[in-house]
Amino acid sequence: MKFHIATIPGDGIGPDIVEQTLLVLKKIGEKFGHTFTFTETLAGGIAIDQVGEPLPQETLTICKNSDAVLLGAVGGPKWDTLPGDQRPEKALLGLRGELGLFANLRPALLYEPLKEACTLRSDLVEGGLDLMVVRELTGGIYFGERGRRQGKYGEEAYDTEAYSKPEVERIARVAFEIALKRNKRVTSVDKANILESSRLWRAVVEEVAQDYPEVELNHLYVDNAAMQLVRNPKQFDVLVTTNMFGDILSDEASMITGSIGMLPSASLGKNSLGMYEPIHGSAPDIAGQDKANPLATILSGAMMLRHSFQLEEEARAIESAVIKVLEQGYRTGDIMSVGMKQVGTTEMGQLVQENL
Repeated sequence: MKFHIATIPGDGIGPDIVEQTLLVLKKIGEKFGHTFTFTETLAGGIAIDQVGEPLPQETLTICKNSDAVLLGAVGGPKWDTLPGDQRPEKALLGLRGELGLFANLRPALLYEPLKEACTLRSDLVEGGLDLMVVRELTGGIYFGERGRRQGKYGEEAYDTEAYSKPEVERIARVAFEIALKRNKRVTSVDKANILESSRLWRAVVEEVAQDYPEVELNHLYVDNAAMQLVRNPKQFDVLVTTNMFGDILSDEASMITGSIGMLPSASLGKNSLGMYEPIHGSAPDIAGQDKANPLATILSGAMMLRHSFQLEEEARAIESAVIKVLEQGYRTGDIMSVGMKQVGTTEMGQLVQENL
């Protein structure tokens, strides 16, 4: 089979980790008889520097004409002083909106070889940890009306949280469908005791739940959910929540698995076109120094094979190779521990290829 992938290395360590992922995908192509072609394009800070805007139209066109998009990272201190609508992160919102990517899947897995890196007591994660955060991606406060105005006490700023019934319904169905393939439990996270948007969210999720009688549904306020994630994370299977709450909770979930450098993500829409990226940042302080952990991006490549290309065996091959490398004791600096063997970005990528 032939697949065309748009690549956006982006800023900081983005080019380092994307390079290793492309090499792993090429190895998968050789092993399973597929052809992957890659078109590199610009977004983020590097696009601002080269063409004056964070998301060029050419990039959108290339992405829309591809079978999937692989993103490294965008942003960095260099561009922090720019106005909000001109910052590198604007590229992410633009890509999600223009490509119709409304569902962000963020798996949080505690790999057995990394259990010592977990920040929680061992008894809280005994037997492993495997949960999925399903985050709504194109609505809510990140896309709502915003601005500044003169108020009673001078200048004030506002951001608006708004959700429509169809927006909530479609992300809820994604969560329930995923739960059917897992442990059949969905936890919907909101702030329905305070926010009107959350009251609509809860009502619509309950309505969708009627179509999935085999799935257990419960609700948590976001503050309680944040507490429960560190108190008893194994109680969760699939969490579904809003754009802002999902942004925060998925990062919290990532840290209890040992390292934010290990976790991939997938952003999906109505069709098979998806965007895949690690959930960590651009880490410009180690860019180009062969220090970055490429495993989250490589695992994002595995999610691409699974969700956009329906290549389950190939996806599992990558995931198994990553586990083998960890079992062999190899670590990048962010997950290094006593007795392990520290390697750089390039060698870690090579080790994954060798273990395929």
